[in-house]
Amino acid sequence: MSRASVGAQKGASRASEGARTAYEGILRRQSARESAARTYARALPIVPVRARGLTIEGADGRRYLDCLSGAGTLALGHNHPVVLEAIRKVLDSGAPLHVLDLATPVKDAFTTELFRTLPTEFAARARVQFCGPAGTDAVEAAFKLVRAATGRTGMLAFTGAYHGMTAGALDASGGATDVRVARLPYPQDYRCPFGIGGDGGAELAARWTESMLDDPKSGVPQPAGMILEPVQGEGGVIPAPDAWMRRMREITASRSIPLIADEVQTGVGRTGTFWAVEHSGITPDVMVLSKAIGGSLPLAVVVYRDDLDVWQPGAHAGTFRGNQLAMAAGTATLSYVRENHLAERAGTLGARMLAQLRSLADEFPCIGDVRGRGLMIGVELVDPEAAPDPAAGGSRPAAPELAAAVQRECLRRGLIVELGGRHAGVVRLLPPLTISDEQATAVLDRLADAVGAVARGHGGGGMCGGGGPGGGGRHGGEDAPCGQARDPGDVRDGHAG
Repeated sequence: MSRASVGAQKGASRASEGARTAYEGILRRQSARESAARTYARALPIVPVRARGLTIEGADGRRYLDCLSGAGTLALGHNHPVVLEAIRKVLDSGAPLHVLDLATPVKDAFTTELFRTLPTEFAARARVQFCGPAGTDAVEAAFKLVRAATGRTGMLAFTGAYHGMTAGALDASGGATDVRVARLPYPQDYRCPFGIGGDGGAELAARWTESMLDDPKSGVPQPAGMILEPVQGEGGVIPAPDAWMRRMREITASRSIPLIADEVQTGVGRTGTFWAVEHSGITPDVMVLSKAIGGSLPLAVVVYRDDLDVWQPGAHAGTFRGNQLAMAAGTATLSYVRENHLAERAGTLGARMLAQLRSLADEFPCIGDVRGRGLMIGVELVDPEAAPDPAAGGSRPAAPELAAAVQRECLRRGLIVELGGRHAGVVRLLPPLTISDEQATAVLDRLADAVGAVARGHGGGGMCGGGGPGGGGRHGGEDAPCGQARDPGDVRDGHAG
């Protein structure tokens, strides 16, 4: 080897070591300075410095395939060209960036595009309220709206729900403890609250709701509204049956109870239709929207039927409800998803990924259930050595320690996934809608390798069992460095822009 080559190697080694030192310093300072409430940073100790599409590059030089996507915020992935161009256009125009709730061309374009995507019957009578920039702000605004419109105060919500972190939204979420919200059973197959699952379980859940509302001794007075997620995300990626959604619409409409659809995470094509309520064909009275509608920037709105618009001026406000950059990025995102049929693409690709993951579940008994809709996918890890519970429809206990181990092994392989579910036992995939077929294959290969590594770590035939094709080697094996050779995160198809 020549002196020049040796010198170049030493220089690269020093640069790499310097980057590693800087990266570790950033993580140490975050741990010392930031709140104990931080979440993602604990399970994902990376320092992102560059990103494009599905790929994130860390300060240590490693590359990752991002199937968290800002908890579903990044419909087009990181730094999509149409989003960046929309932001630059506003910045270069000299337009004001902060305008409270004044009308602007940017806002008009966003509202026009938003209404173009809404279900036709809903859009025909819709009003929109721009509120604080997070989904939880939209939920709070929706609660205020229906309470003002009905003169009632109580709310109906569902077990397993997640609607945000502010006080009212937490009251309606599944982890609440001291609330003024009536809790209803949310139907699911794998852990049906009635132990039967399927259509029968959904029917019993609907009858329970009707009985509680019509029984004068139920202790639940006529509520101001009902809020539900068409697919529960944090609850464990549980799609609501379409027939049950229609029953909830019938039950609320016949009793003059406004129905609020929380589409914060399910909206903008995520589940295979532009808005998840379209699967069932229902028209809600209120929709709360955030995450993807801002094109990666903070934006939240409440869209509702015009006869609910009883607010007086100033009844609900928010200093940052007029974020011009977010509206421009949101308009670009909404139109790109609509024009390129990315919702349909999410439905097709998601169904294929679910089928492949169910095949993986046949290899590994520690995978109790695979479920989802479109590109909103969950894999529930269970204890395969525990006896199935007949009263719970034959499901096994959740195994959060296995789910956490799979998440760690995924990260080692350059794959970012999230955990959710009742006991944090569900590995969640929320890739951008622009993910290519090749990238989807890489994601599933790395996930299969991670499950295989956890199986081997528990003695092969132990906790996870199995060990067939998913047991290792699909993407470089247990010790393969992230982003090695041809990184599928850099591969684009016609949707990747």
